[in-house]
Amino acid sequence: MSPARTALQAALIVGTLALSGPAALAAEPGVGGSASDVRIYPAKASPGTTVTVITTACGKETYGKGESETAGQFHLFQGDRPGVLVGTFQVPEGAASGTDTVTLKCPPRIKQTVTYQVSGRPNGAVDAGYGWAAAAEETDSSNGQLVLGALLLGGAVAGGAIRMRRHATNTRPSA
Repeated sequence: MSPARTALQAALIVGTLALSGPAALAAEPGVGGSASDVRIYPAKASPGTTVTVITTACGKETYGKGESETAGQFHLFQGDRPGVLVGTFQVPEGAASGTDTVTLKCPPRIKQTVTYQVSGRPNGAVDAGYGWAAAAEETDSSNGQLVLGALLLGGAVAGGAIRMRRHATNTRPSA
């Protein structure tokens, strides 16, 4: 196998893994609990963030109650599919960093407990009134995605050109 072909295959594998990483992280259930019973999004929330709790632990029930040690009580209502209950609550602005425990209760005697992380640090740049740091932080992630996309597209074009050239060389009739 030629070095160019090996390099192309390695680039395609690395590109595929790089693009599938964010999707795999997004599908990860919240901390604690089993993946099939309770999920919390986001698994790491900062003060002021709305947290969504999704559960299938209640079976056919269409209503349940939840309680966060940090945010207090909230309700679980039927989601978009039968057997799925969804509830939301907001992490209080003064919440301290650490673990928050969420308890879910459904009739007749179903009780589930799950935890998630509360991060006391704010998300994003601090608005200091002037400077380029806040604007630069917003564009860094999109610039990185553009560079990655350009590299992958360039690799695909180069691989296609190499393949077409080899194909054209191999199919010439002998004189």
